[in-house]
Amino acid sequence: MGTTQTNAIAPVKVNKPRLMSLDALRGFDMFWILGGEALFGGLLILTGWAGWQWGDEQMHHSQWHGFHFYDLIFPLFIFLSGVALGLSPKRLDKLPMKERLPVYRHGIKRLFLLLLLGILYNHGWGTGAPADPEKIRYASVLGRIAFAWFFAALLVWHTSLRTQIIVALGILLGYGAMQLWLPFPGGQAGVLSPTQSINAYVDSILLPGVSYQGRTPDPEGLLSTIPAIVNALTGVFVGHFIVKSHPKGEWAKVGLLAAAGGILLALGWLLDLVIPVNKELWTSSFVLVTSGWSMILLAVFYALVDVLKWQKSAFFFVVIGTNAIIIYLASSLVDWKYIAQSVFGGLVLALPESAQALAAVISLLAVQWLVLYWMYRRNIFVRI
Repeated sequence: MGTTQTNAIAPVKVNKPRLMSLDALRGFDMFWILGGEALFGGLLILTGWAGWQWGDEQMHHSQWHGFHFYDLIFPLFIFLSGVALGLSPKRLDKLPMKERLPVYRHGIKRLFLLLLLGILYNHGWGTGAPADPEKIRYASVLGRIAFAWFFAALLVWHTSLRTQIIVALGILLGYGAMQLWLPFPGGQAGVLSPTQSINAYVDSILLPGVSYQGRTPDPEGLLSTIPAIVNALTGVFVGHFIVKSHPKGEWAKVGLLAAAGGILLALGWLLDLVIPVNKELWTSSFVLVTSGWSMILLAVFYALVDVLKWQKSAFFFVVIGTNAIIIYLASSLVDWKYIAQSVFGGLVLALPESAQALAAVISLLAVQWLVLYWMYRRNIFVRI
């Protein structure tokens, strides 16, 4: 999830230049996970304005087919990891093996460390991982990010940009064809229901441990991890594009990036007529829609932060984005609500009842941001 990579989780000082819009957009993305999704509910209670109801609905995942803003948060993280990879691509295939090995070792360590941290996150919330291996949930958000980044990195390290584009298209077409036409035991090809899809079948026979809430398919299951590689590769392509100068200047980059995102959005919703946009199945149409929105959001942040240089305005999100991995893990391992109530509970209760829900959300966000700000001020950036 971080843009700067080290061999293990450790506080490091980062001195090299960074694309600040990347950190700001990552922080914006994480903001909603930390508690920002409850702001609209608090505003609805405070004002009674029905418009906040729509915002609150967007802060929940779609029940099955369809798309809400909250469905974008996870694929946007994967996309941003790909952008970081594309900003400084390394071709290793022509280097001697002794020069490749440190990079390979780091990639493998990063993969397995994220897998382990994903399991830790799954069993946080004051419970801990079960002693019985068969009762552990192995599939995770961090695990999917790890696999998507790792396979995208392998392609970046060993293939040309043309090959990477062909692979991305091949995954989208192949995965869509698999869901539509590949027969499997006990089911029917083309059925994309919660229990009858090919994803549910594969997870039921190959996914170790338990699934999320005992459901099949698991939202971070095996088959649906494959198309997530395309989200990362789309980020790689964008990273390649941003890092190179454009003859017509930075605003041309912004315009082309936004236009490309709009085209992907249109293609995704057109494909929705055949393969519905679905987060849990991570359908090919979902990949196109989320990649499109990711590109549009990055175009906006790139324009504001790196072109117009409104960096002070983005500082709130930059503080979050530069330590995304640690605050994400802490959201499972630390009882932030208890801390917020301990610090601000009296002030919240002193407010009118209609304002207390919104104030509680703001206090929850405040305690997390202040911890991140303390780390930022001391150049403590925890990444993998």
